[in-house]
Amino acid sequence: MSIRTFLAAALAATALATVAAEAGPVLDQIKKDGKIICIVNPKSPGFSVPDAQGVFQGFNVDFCRMAAAAIFGDATKVDIRGVGFSDSLKTLVAGGGHMASRSITVTGTRDADPGLAFVTTTFFDGQGFMVPKATGLKSAKQLDGATVCAEEGSTTLLNLADWFAENKLKYKIENFTDMNARLQAFFSGKCDVMSNDFTALAANRQLAEKPDAYELLPEMISSEPLSIVTRPDTELQKTIFWGFQVMLAADQYGVGKKNIADVVAKIGTQPAAVQRIFGDKGAATDMATKLGIHPGWAVEIIKQVGSYGDVFDRHLGPATPFRIDRSKSPNRLSKDGGLLITYPIR
Repeated sequence: MSIRTFLAAALAATALATVAAEAGPVLDQIKKDGKIICIVNPKSPGFSVPDAQGVFQGFNVDFCRMAAAAIFGDATKVDIRGVGFSDSLKTLVAGGGHMASRSITVTGTRDADPGLAFVTTTFFDGQGFMVPKATGLKSAKQLDGATVCAEEGSTTLLNLADWFAENKLKYKIENFTDMNARLQAFFSGKCDVMSNDFTALAANRQLAEKPDAYELLPEMISSEPLSIVTRPDTELQKTIFWGFQVMLAADQYGVGKKNIADVVAKIGTQPAAVQRIFGDKGAATDMATKLGIHPGWAVEIIKQVGSYGDVFDRHLGPATPFRIDRSKSPNRLSKDGGLLITYPIR
């Protein structure tokens, strides 16, 4: 055997070994079953809550549909299941779901769990406090001796312990695994304050009989990168990561649900970066072949779900009860001074 033949055979063997190592049994099963199972918060207005027909809607829910659009070209091929926080990661590890999009903070110990894969951060948040306006409190530094309602099994408790110790303040904790019990305790006055991520508190406030009777204090006591989590599977992880990148890239180039049809119809006149993503012979098409997903995945994500900006504005923006100004939040594109970086699709 010549050295050239030997090297060719060796390279071929290496390529086959690489393919085998990156095979996606979870993604294969999803395609076989014809749907992806996505875990969300069962009751989080703005992020995931059933509508009048019992269909989940919200910011986090749309990333479940993004995954389905990428894999199948059909955003409806998703089974969205509401699961409490303390059970959501356990359910994922046990195989009761393929992905979770429910404001889960990526931490070192969670990411080190071999049964979980943290794929991409969809929302940069931080922990804060909500109090009744009637208390007259204007700062968390005034919470000495307060009873705090918090969620059992979350990073919330650890952040509270650190913050109160650093500020030499005393506090008591009321732990609740069940969100309804936690809200009832807070709204009934059993707790002086409730602590959670700012976005979760904003959602919780909408569940009060009189939302305007409550306010969020200004202090942010932690960094909470809220991320999509999947069962470990290289192809599934890549599909969801790059599906999210398609949404960010569309945002960057001014492409959304309203104009995607026109962009595709006039693809030859679009900037090169847009052609690579939404053209039928661009980089995105090559990626689809390698990942084994729908050939028009990028177009279908935007057509059926929208860009990141579409999703943000639809559920959290100025026209919603949350009235979040994205231009003043870390959840803007890096080109605008935010933390969301667009990776090159080429």
